[in-house]
Amino acid sequence: MIKLLRYYQQQDPAAPSILETIFAYPGLHAILLHRPANLLWRCKLKFLGRLLSHISRFLTGIEIHPGATIGSYCFIDHGMGIVIGETAIVGNYVSLYHGVTLGSSGNPKLRYTKRHPTVEDEVIIGAGAKILGNITIGKHCRISPNSVIIESMEAYTTALPTQPNIVSQTAK
Repeated sequence: MIKLLRYYQQQDPAAPSILETIFAYPGLHAILLHRPANLLWRCKLKFLGRLLSHISRFLTGIEIHPGATIGSYCFIDHGMGIVIGETAIVGNYVSLYHGVTLGSSGNPKLRYTKRHPTVEDEVIIGAGAKILGNITIGKHCRISPNSVIIESMEAYTTALPTQPNIVSQTAK
């Protein structure tokens, strides 16, 4: 627990003390509440896992399915609106910013299969990024804010969002 607190302080220059990190970091709270929810899920106490996950979402604004696998030292900064799906796997030393979705491709026929992304170690995912489907984001990848990723990324690559296409212009 102390190592996780220190890790949060290292990742966020706005974290002045361990005490403030303990009481004022919803990303940390979401990770700490996910651990027992995931344990309950794996012990086939799925309702209790879902209940704890729901309480965590209510308290933090961060939705992590109790079936998701989260590695050591996952850093969630400004976590409001983060969604991590049931079969997602998040590696060690991954940083997630607000509005990130690790979601499925939306095919209901995939109910009992792996349908969410795998994010390997030391990945940074910018605010608002959407990573969808059973794909893999390789180690040390960087995903820029508001990117939509639907294909696997090799290790050490960076994803940039596409530029908007202007389809019409109003008269000045």
